[in-house]
Amino acid sequence: MKILVVDDDTELRGLIGFALSQAGYTVVQAADGTQALTQFASEQPELVILDVNMPGLDGFEVCRRIRAQSAVPVMLLTVRNSEDDLIRGLDGGADDYLNKPFSPRTLTARVRALLRRGGGERPTPLQQGDLVLDTERQSVSREGLGFVSLTNREFRLLQYLLANAGRVVSNEQVTIHVWGQHGIGDRTLLKQLVHRLRQKIEPNPAEPQYLVTIPSVGYILQPNGAN
Repeated sequence: MKILVVDDDTELRGLIGFALSQAGYTVVQAADGTQALTQFASEQPELVILDVNMPGLDGFEVCRRIRAQSAVPVMLLTVRNSEDDLIRGLDGGADDYLNKPFSPRTLTARVRALLRRGGGERPTPLQQGDLVLDTERQSVSREGLGFVSLTNREFRLLQYLLANAGRVVSNEQVTIHVWGQHGIGDRTLLKQLVHRLRQKIEPNPAEPQYLVTIPSVGYILQPNGAN
């Protein structure tokens, strides 16, 4: 299940994304209102978490535009605690409203509640090409291979790569997603994690077809294999 997180605060956006990915969701991010609308159109998320206070298009306007074309649940985030803002957000089509600061547990609980209301409580498998990631059972399958269990970090790595299938992602982007903004991940740990994941998804791990290294840059996931 895919969630779009929109906030111009890079660190907070990363922390929200990390908390949601740990809870089993696929996360895509946007740093402003214009980018949010582009991501919404291309990624088709099942839920949007949207900061109110952003330069350019603010969260109220982005919510209004999303609601004009979709019934997807929208949660607004704000540092404000004004009844007028609450009414404006809900009248504009928001389904929930969360004041900053908040704990990751509170956020994920509210997300689950919104998805239950929308009939999307159970995470659905994420599929790109031959690869299928069962987000509920934390396992992966490909053509000719039954489902194989993944560790928590293997799961987060593959989830991020599948969400960005066909695109090169940098070592830094992957590390932040797997270990968090202030986690203990580094290039060596990432290489070890990639090696372990390849043992589970590649026909021949020594000659990767799915999870391909881009030297000095990062990785790209080719969901139908490189050949």
